[in-house]
Amino acid sequence: MNNEYTAVIKKDGEWWIGWIEEVPGVNCQERTKEELIESLRVALREALDLNREDALSAAGDRYTEARIAV
Repeated sequence: MNNEYTAVIKKDGEWWIGWIEEVPGVNCQERTKEELIESLRVALREALDLNREDALSAAGDRYTEARIAV
């Protein structure tokens, strides 16, 4: 499974802002670049966990899982 994602980051005035390209809604703002990268990492992990929980809940019972690589 690919555990790498692309962070788009930039300095905007006093703030560093960033987004994860591959996952809509994962964006953060921090005072330093290092804090921004860590915040993006945490937000991405939370978003992936929530998406996983939603998918499994929607599937109900008697489902199978398949790994798909792109």
